[in-house]
Amino acid sequence: MTEKSEKLVGKKVGMVQLFDEQGNIVPCSVIEVPTNYVSQIKDKEKDGYQAVQIAAFKKEKKNPKKSKKPLVGHFSKSSLPACEEVLEFRCDDVSKYTLGQELSIDLFDGCEFIDVIGTSKGKGYQGVMKKYNFSGGPAAHGSKFHRHAGSTGMRSTPGRCLPGGPRPSRMGGERKTIQNLKVVRFDKEKNLVIVKGSIPGPNGAKVIIQKATKKPMAV
Repeated sequence: MTEKSEKLVGKKVGMVQLFDEQGNIVPCSVIEVPTNYVSQIKDKEKDGYQAVQIAAFKKEKKNPKKSKKPLVGHFSKSSLPACEEVLEFRCDDVSKYTLGQELSIDLFDGCEFIDVIGTSKGKGYQGVMKKYNFSGGPAAHGSKFHRHAGSTGMRSTPGRCLPGGPRPSRMGGERKTIQNLKVVRFDKEKNLVIVKGSIPGPNGAKVIIQKATKKPMAV
């Protein structure tokens, strides 16, 4: 399926509190979106599909000898230094892109809602109370049942534990998409996008932003 929404790579800076016109506190997330560069253009004749590859966060301060040669050679085709993040998205018309072209948050001018894609914080191996919000057992000393999941089996038919049930397991570290985040402010001088609400990942995590793919619900 062709993804027609243009994407940019950014970085989660943190959260901040702003005030709306009525004086209410609005919790917001700050996303830094540096200049993105077109590092490769794919077409149907050569690659079998149409797509645009963009790169961000140049490794200018890093010793170039430490960069891998295949990566340096790939970016040299578009006259770009090696970058930390590379993203590819499909599009119907690649003629409007050129190698080395710069992309900025100007793509989202007039956009009221955006989607943010990122990786959630990793919480490690967790029990059912933390991961699935189980209430737990009695807290008395003699209960011997405090934070366990309880019985997961059944009676004689079929007499087994069905797969897919809630179990203690690894929590977090998954790809998440937060949709229809309201854009509170664009700061083009500092390359910042401020949205209402939280976004996945810790501070400093790389995220992907795009125009909202679904019609936002009426507030």
